[in-house]
Amino acid sequence: MAYDSTATKERILTAAATEFAAYGVAGARVDRIAAQAQANKRAIYDYFGDKNRLFAAVLERLMADLAQAVPPGDEDLAAYAERLFDYHRDHPEALRLLLWEALELGDEPVPGEADRTRHYQDKIRAARPAGSGDSGGNGDEARARLFLTLGMVGWSLAMPQLRRMILGPDHTLDGLRTEIADAVRALPTAGSGLPEQS
Repeated sequence: MAYDSTATKERILTAAATEFAAYGVAGARVDRIAAQAQANKRAIYDYFGDKNRLFAAVLERLMADLAQAVPPGDEDLAAYAERLFDYHRDHPEALRLLLWEALELGDEPVPGEADRTRHYQDKIRAARPAGSGDSGGNGDEARARLFLTLGMVGWSLAMPQLRRMILGPDHTLDGLRTEIADAVRALPTAGSGLPEQS
């Protein structure tokens, strides 16, 4: 049987995603990735280079999969939050990989940052209220609304211990999904202003 390099690369990326989600870059082991992928270590280095480049390839694929599964649409931001919540609930390794990226890279540039930034710009445009255009404070407001939405979705799923301690052990993810969507709908939009403080 002929050697299938595409299939080997795919097995390596799948195994690496699992390894990096569990251990991060520093704790991941290429020999475990190779064993899980049924590939030799030399193939990993030949195809992807060092461990950092393999992590970058895993993140690039993760973000492409996420962008395809949850594209910025014309629906309201609350509906986007629900779709994003569903994706991360069904793919918990995605949030773990993003958390490892933040822990290991901090404020340094991340893999595929330019492309990822462009993707977020599309989401910002989709988050703008209808008829708001591309100028002025609406852009800043849309950025803030998107950032808060991503934070509510991601943090609520990434921190099960806080969920349990604050919301109670019987609070369901379905209930939380609805509450996040309601909170996103309540975020101020252009002209609505912030609630006055007493």
